[in-house]
Amino acid sequence: MSIGAEVAAHLPYLRRYGRALTGSQKTGDAFVQATLEAALADEALADSLRGGRVPLYKAFNKVWSSAHMEIESAQGAGGAHEAAAQDQLKRITPVNRQALLLTTVEDFTPAEAAEIMEIDEADVDALVREAVGEIERESATSVLIIEDEPLISMQLEDLVKSLGHEICGTAATRTQAQEVVAEKTPGLVLADIQLADGSSGLDAVDDILAIESVPVIFITAYPERLLTGDRPEPTYLITKPFQEDTVRAAISQALFFRSSRPLD
Repeated sequence: MSIGAEVAAHLPYLRRYGRALTGSQKTGDAFVQATLEAALADEALADSLRGGRVPLYKAFNKVWSSAHMEIESAQGAGGAHEAAAQDQLKRITPVNRQALLLTTVEDFTPAEAAEIMEIDEADVDALVREAVGEIERESATSVLIIEDEPLISMQLEDLVKSLGHEICGTAATRTQAQEVVAEKTPGLVLADIQLADGSSGLDAVDDILAIESVPVIFITAYPERLLTGDRPEPTYLITKPFQEDTVRAAISQALFFRSSRPLD
């Protein structure tokens, strides 16, 4: 397999990481592009990318670490929405966010995250604990769970409640989601894509977003339906079967930005 084909297989997930790290699809994609351009200009770097996801993310993090302060200081250029997100970023140490995202959302081991960030494995564990502590200071909210598998729905309910949030309702179909939202608009939505009666979690989420902009986390066995590059992609996308720590981190991230739509 060529280097290009190997890297292409990982790009949707690297783009997801860039979006979550920066709070902006445009900014995250710019860092991904800069990483690929650096690889094209450096034969040794390009060859290292044959090693899979770890060297690719390591290359990305070198680019991001050298430039992220400039992005933070230029927040006014992206409008009020992006400026607000960047203000949120200043409330948590950037390296803490890196460690948290790498070991939860991106599912790297602490040892792999340490290699990516070029620090000790013990430091990764400490950074993750600090990040969780900083993010979980966010105020509690109400959560709507759109999931047609009862056991998974119950698992998500327990997890959400353990974080101090309340459940405003659960839904197995688009119609049930509409009924819940008619009574109370949630502060966060956890949504599957394929629902019990053949309806779509995507449509259910669109119904909600037409009423009010709230953070949404998609939890699905079909991530390829959303990671296409053909349209703005969700910042928070978790693949089934999931780890509870991954969902916990995504909830904290979504509430941290108070938004789930990529920033332009």
